[in-house]
Amino acid sequence: MTDTYTVSQLTAHVRGLFDADSTLQDVWVEGEISRPTRASSGHFYFTLKDDKSELGAVMWNTQFGRVGFEPKHGDAVLAHGYVSVYEPHGKYQLYCNVIQAAGVGDLNRQFELLKAKLEAEGLFDVDRKRPLPTFPRTIGVVTSPTTAAFQDIQNVLRRRYPLVEIILSPTLVQGKEAPPQIVEALRRLNDYTDVDVILMVRGGGSLEDLWCFNDEAVVRAVAASRIPVVTGVGHEIDFTLVDFAADHRAPTPSAAAEVVTPDGAVLQSDLRGWSDRLAGAALARLDEYRRSVDDQARLLVRLSPARQIQDARQRIDDLIGRATLHTQHDLVRRRDRLAGQARALDAANPVALLRRGYAVVTRSDDGQRVTSARDAAEGASLQITLHDGRLTATVQERQLNV
Repeated sequence: MTDTYTVSQLTAHVRGLFDADSTLQDVWVEGEISRPTRASSGHFYFTLKDDKSELGAVMWNTQFGRVGFEPKHGDAVLAHGYVSVYEPHGKYQLYCNVIQAAGVGDLNRQFELLKAKLEAEGLFDVDRKRPLPTFPRTIGVVTSPTTAAFQDIQNVLRRRYPLVEIILSPTLVQGKEAPPQIVEALRRLNDYTDVDVILMVRGGGSLEDLWCFNDEAVVRAVAASRIPVVTGVGHEIDFTLVDFAADHRAPTPSAAAEVVTPDGAVLQSDLRGWSDRLAGAALARLDEYRRSVDDQARLLVRLSPARQIQDARQRIDDLIGRATLHTQHDLVRRRDRLAGQARALDAANPVALLRRGYAVVTRSDDGQRVTSARDAAEGASLQITLHDGRLTATVQERQLNV
């Protein structure tokens, strides 16, 4: 038994088949516009037809605003987008993101052929891209002086980085005569100026309007420039071959001016921050040096000869004081000892003994001291020495203690 689907399920299944087909997700369709309608939302609804078939199509407002003309009934166009199913009505339709006038399809084929050729030669290699200067002094501009794009980049540069000098190398930026003039404008900047970077800019337009920037000679001149080139051609969705050859591609002319210059307000803010940090670091370093100088000064004071002399004087005074005190103590000790010895001598002095009633007895004949009764016989002549003189005596009787 086969499966049964609801209408919604079957429609969703069909839509899944459409969405899974890579061919239908990136397709160019050529046809004639029929029944164009601009809804109140701004979305653009129309039908693409040829002599055999019709295809419903829609282009959302945000994308339709970038179409360079107002498609009308009967216009032959080339539309790009993807095919899917609008489920509420169960019909498939083309969801457009690009609409170009008839004949542009040939230009697209030329674009892809030339792009493949130059890409094979290496003109678009990423490793050929050069870095942009951080702080350009002079910026060269390749554009028409009457374009809004030139005014836009001047306004941006005055606002962001008024220090930079602008050198305009004027040229046409549309039409058959534009390519050789663009090449010459690039040559003038390369040969006769010292600009730091070149801006090649132009405002938006149709593919035909921007075609001069797909010219082979222009692309080769951009690739050969000795000065870095930044392109800002058309709107964000517009790509030209010079974008691939340039060192940097910006989505708009104003964006190109922003790419090549720093933001002055940010620089001022950074400068103030750096100044504050530098001042803080300088003050911290000065404090460190001041403390070091103070430490060295204190060390010098301690190591100063004058301080050392003062310390030596004080040590000498201390030594003298201790020596004097020691000498005084020693003198007192010696004096006391001398006094004791004097007292001892005085106590041992025979004269002192004699004063206390003692006498010294010696034999008159030989002067020998008589210390015992046996030392003097009876009749012996004796000398008796008293403290105040001498007496002569004769031993009358001698008595011995048993």
